[in-house]
Amino acid sequence: QVQLVESGGGLVQAGGSLRLSCANSGRTLSWYVMGWFRQPPGKEREFVAAINWSGDIEYVDSVKGRFTISRDNAKNTVYLQMNSLKPEDTAVYYCAVRRSVLGSRRENEYDDWGQGTQVTVSS
Repeated sequence: QVQLVESGGGLVQAGGSLRLSCANSGRTLSWYVMGWFRQPPGKEREFVAAINWSGDIEYVDSVKGRFTISRDNAKNTVYLQMNSLKPEDTAVYYCAVRRSVLGSRRENEYDDWGQGTQVTVSS
């Protein structure tokens, strides 16, 4: 059983930072891909970043150089460090698990999802 719980969202001014955490209280996820997605207001959910078991990482172009994804397999937790935040980063952020060793940016290739955490960046 996989149960993902995100935390760390909130309201921040443009240029500020937040760190999101996603903890799994169920089975260990060390072999799987863990990803972050976001859904801006009025838009579809989109890929943000993903990390596989060996540490290979992908980012969407719009967050490269500003966001950092990392994972702590011992704690069954994945993080998203978000720096230099912009108003366009405002969204509900979701973590997700893909039960595969192969990474993906496709939402429909992820198997388990957290409930989401709101990030609001004011200008």
